[in-house]
Amino acid sequence: MLSVHASSPPAPPAAFNMAAHVLAHAERLSEKSALQVLRATGAERWSYGRLAAAVRGAGTGFLRAGLAPGDRVLLRLGNTPEFPVAFLGAIAVGLVPVPTSAQLTGEEITKMAAQIDPAAVVAGEGIALPDGSSTILSEADLRGFETLQPCDYQMGVPDRLAYIVFTSGTSGQARAVAHAHRAIWARQMMHEGWYGLEPEDRLLHAGAFNWTYTLGTGLMDPWSVGATALIPAAGVEPGALPLLLKRFDATIFAGVPGVYRQMLKQNPKLDLPKLRHGLSAGEALSTLTRQHWRDATGADIYEALGMSECSTFISSCPANPAPAGAMGWPQPGRSIAVLGTDGAPVPRGTPGELAVHHSDPGLFLTYYRAEQEARAKFTTDGEWFRTGDTVCMTEAGAIAYLGRGDDMMNAGGFRVSPLEVEATMACCPGAGEVAAVEIRVSEEASIIALAFTGPAAPDAMMAHAAAHLARYKQPRICQHFSSLPHNRNGKIDRKSLRATWPSIEKRGAMQ
Repeated sequence: MLSVHASSPPAPPAAFNMAAHVLAHAERLSEKSALQVLRATGAERWSYGRLAAAVRGAGTGFLRAGLAPGDRVLLRLGNTPEFPVAFLGAIAVGLVPVPTSAQLTGEEITKMAAQIDPAAVVAGEGIALPDGSSTILSEADLRGFETLQPCDYQMGVPDRLAYIVFTSGTSGQARAVAHAHRAIWARQMMHEGWYGLEPEDRLLHAGAFNWTYTLGTGLMDPWSVGATALIPAAGVEPGALPLLLKRFDATIFAGVPGVYRQMLKQNPKLDLPKLRHGLSAGEALSTLTRQHWRDATGADIYEALGMSECSTFISSCPANPAPAGAMGWPQPGRSIAVLGTDGAPVPRGTPGELAVHHSDPGLFLTYYRAEQEARAKFTTDGEWFRTGDTVCMTEAGAIAYLGRGDDMMNAGGFRVSPLEVEATMACCPGAGEVAAVEIRVSEEASIIALAFTGPAAPDAMMAHAAAHLARYKQPRICQHFSSLPHNRNGKIDRKSLRATWPSIEKRGAMQ
């Protein structure tokens, strides 16, 4: 039997708007809590009525500011409710929001903005802005939009452009991933296939608003079924999450494996009587972390695999847990295959590259202004999008994750290109030749490490990284080598470098 799973979801309505879909229950549930931003001292609460008014007022405000449908709006905001309000408000009136990490430096966001030419930037206080920004709308401006006349939703074909997110490209340059309005429709396949999400749920997500994992799993999906989204305020440390989970009656918890590890490190036993289960994505979840969580809480963690181009599409769920040795199953409605080097499906039990069928409604439209690079990700017949993940499909159809086929690194759930890190670090005086790799420092954790051959001091290398790279991209170790390994084509052999990295550095690495 070949490694193929074929299934088709229902089609979205012919006239569709992503924001309208997310807030379809808002009028009926106007008094119900939609969002709570949590702190140890209490919560900032938003009802569905207030959320819908703020979103539709933001749409009106954007149009009055001179923006027109199709304009890109760069979001430079922190972990505040203004982030989802701006995101949905832009989509409501046909603008194209572009959420970005508040951690990005000025030079990083300037390079990214050059790819999309934003017509406006929604700016949070103290967050780096791109050079040459034109129209700037502050958080205060956005809050003022809340009282404006609500906009009408701009309805249209579900395949039209809705929003753009950035992902770290294998070329070393961040790529702008263009998604259609139908992407939110496709997320319904996760409700059953991963979350077990119900209207009565209170889902607490530990990520930042700007991250697609948080925007989707933590906010849009709960709202689209009428559930309550719980988000820790900026500055809340992982050690404080157990108290918030219990105090605010969270029924589902979502985070990356690193957050689970940090919580368990400080809390070997957790009293969470309302918690039904946890969700994990962004990086592989170790068996040890899963078992420690089960021992501490009595609840299971359900894992998912996805990417910026298609969100999650492989997962386990309460109704269908993953068998031993596997990550999960293709979600209901997904069509996936495991391909060989010839682009054809391999027999089940044979490793190959995971691919998503071109018809998946959650699959991206293209890389914005880099369409040729997007086409190169598909098989020659255009049928399958190749993910770069190496997997194996069992005879029963479960998916075992075996790793990536390239050198992409994972930093707390964010994909990071070694080429991007190397290009920045090579500019440090005295760096010499540099190579960035992901190395495992324990059974449960890995970090980004940088090898360099020049006379610079490791502290100087670390300081250069702090000045020019977002925190999640910065190497946790900078180690001097007399020379770096190369393959027969003269390229850095990162596989060999990872295998020979000094073990003493692994033991001493910061977690």
